Amino acid sequence: MESPADWSFGTTIPAKNLEATRKFYEDVLRCEVVRESPAGITYRSGDSFFDLYPTQFAGTAQHTLGGFLVDDVEAAVADLRARGVQFEQYDMPGLKTDANGIAELEGEKGAWFKDPEGNILAVGQRTAMAG
Repeated sequence: MESPADWSFGTTIPAKNLEATRKFYEDVLRCEVVRESPAGITYRSGDSFFDLYPTQFAGTAQHTLGGFLVDDVEAAVADLRARGVQFEQYDMPGLKTDANGIAELEGEKGAWFKDPEGNILAVGQRTAMAG
């Protein structure tokens, strides 16, 4: 029998306005549509999959719903900013972003942004392997 460690993992992202929000994921983030149904849209980004589904509760989470791992977070932030993405600014204990919205954490760099629904997403780069 398979264990959870053998299962694929994906995330589900809520959208009040599925048609408007899908434009962001397809045109701005350039994610590939894999499947569509009345239950939502499945996207592929790299080797990962995620679902965008209709619900009235979109944008209510106050935490990061998903993140995109990249090789160069500065380049990713610049590219997304050129496509109209605005990055969040944080200044709290353990998390302070620079002028570009990038924070350096232990072994990682990251930047956070919101989709049109207000869902928090991130781009991140591992800079050192955790021990």
